[in-house]
Amino acid sequence: MMAETFKALIVDKKEADFSVSIKDVTLQELPEADVLIKVAYSGINYKDGLASTPDGKIVRSYPFVPGIDLAGTVVTSSDPRFKEGDEVIATSYEIGVSHFGGYSEYARIPGDWIVPLPKGLTLREAMVYGTAGLTAALSIQRLEDNGVTPEKGKILVTGATGGVGSLAVSMLAKLGYSVVASTGKESEHKFLRALGASEVISREDVHNGKIKALDKQLWAGAVDPVGGETLAAIISKISYGGSVAVSGLTGGGNVPTSVFPFILRGVNLLGIDSVYCPMEIREKVWNRMADELKPENLLQNIQKEITLEELPKNLPILLKAQARGRILVKIS
Repeated sequence: MMAETFKALIVDKKEADFSVSIKDVTLQELPEADVLIKVAYSGINYKDGLASTPDGKIVRSYPFVPGIDLAGTVVTSSDPRFKEGDEVIATSYEIGVSHFGGYSEYARIPGDWIVPLPKGLTLREAMVYGTAGLTAALSIQRLEDNGVTPEKGKILVTGATGGVGSLAVSMLAKLGYSVVASTGKESEHKFLRALGASEVISREDVHNGKIKALDKQLWAGAVDPVGGETLAAIISKISYGGSVAVSGLTGGGNVPTSVFPFILRGVNLLGIDSVYCPMEIREKVWNRMADELKPENLLQNIQKEITLEELPKNLPILLKAQARGRILVKIS
């Protein structure tokens, strides 16, 4: 029997008052959905950091439980695909945005948003990956679908100390790629080499403030969670027939590029969406993450593991660009 109340992180906003706190919640307060999950782990993502600020423009109504990803065990289910005791993963869709998310000891989630935990992954490992790992793996999948192979040349990863970047470095190295990791943090070069980067370069080596229509061809492909002018600079340096998988905009939403890399070098710009990614692709990629993409050093991507009670003081870390890999949240 579960207790009448359980713990959850609640963000609330009433006029000028904004709060982030751990509170007691009842099942009746959870949104209606097919599957009740006892949450074991979640993680901290950039969206979660924004959700913990009064002007983050992520949360659509208050009070609210953030947390865009979770892994746990099914308690009850009206969806025939899931039964009590099943271990599952749920990320993205409306979770942690308009539907109560993973920062709660229990969560109700629609069955259509749930992935069975693949063999080869624990619940903890699944949230070391989380949304960031799914995004990195989708990026690699799309690069491969467009002809990028280890034999074609080096692969650039920007924002390499972040969640998407660090996991992309690990996965690409596992697949045998020569990975060039870009970071603005000189102190993290050793960390990136430990993840498998064969070369570590500075942000300025990717974009020095000037963008040419066509620059020297340096990389066969790139995983870019940064966007903005950095993406424009990358596109100009991709080898003939290569591809860039872009999944973020921490460097801005405007990309001042030209048509020349696309029509003179056949470069592909691939958009990566981990939010509404079709379930067929999502399950395929999660199964790859449990097998051929799973690095032996996966746990090195954990910056630290915290409890639910420690969440409020840790949520701003990603907004302050202080993250290195993943911050894992042990819920129960």
